[in-house]
Amino acid sequence: MPENPAAPNVRMLDARSLRGLAHPLRIRLLGALRHDGPATASRLADRFGESSGATSYHLRRLAAYGFVEDAPEHGKGRERWWRAVYDATAFDETLTLDEDPAVRGAADLFLHEIATIHTQELSTWLGNAHTWPQEWRRGADMSDFTLHLTPAQSQELIHKMHDLINSHRDLPAFDDTKAVRFHTHAFPRETAGERPRRAE
Repeated sequence: MPENPAAPNVRMLDARSLRGLAHPLRIRLLGALRHDGPATASRLADRFGESSGATSYHLRRLAAYGFVEDAPEHGKGRERWWRAVYDATAFDETLTLDEDPAVRGAADLFLHEIATIHTQELSTWLGNAHTWPQEWRRGADMSDFTLHLTPAQSQELIHKMHDLINSHRDLPAFDDTKAVRFHTHAFPRETAGERPRRAE
């Protein structure tokens, strides 16, 4: 394991950039470029069942907000290739409480779209797991835990999990290396007989 693994290049969303990203197709286009590398609008259109005009438009909008950029080293002739600028996106929870209803709506759309993508990815794995070698089926996980924590303790644990995952980013590649998706979800839940406190 590398002694000092490179930290991911993360874009922190603010109100303006959130409004530029909060569209289901834009979120998926950006995810595809991050996970699978540079692509053209036509290739992405085929992948998502959209017209190349639609993907081209939304890629240009993503570029206007600084999420993607041209990848000219991949182009041939008049082909325009795109790549993601950042490795990941960070979401500021205060955006859900913004005084502008448009920002709150964009935050809600963004979070629900990410949750939908996570659900779809997990469902795809469950539907295809039988086609993978047994080693990979043992290397997959679907677990849940319930802990009793304060908000500060929950944040501390989340940061520790993120640090542990990021420490594995620059491991040497082997013949059986694959891209592995990790989803983390952490949220409080009401227990029987307990009424949730209102946000202050």
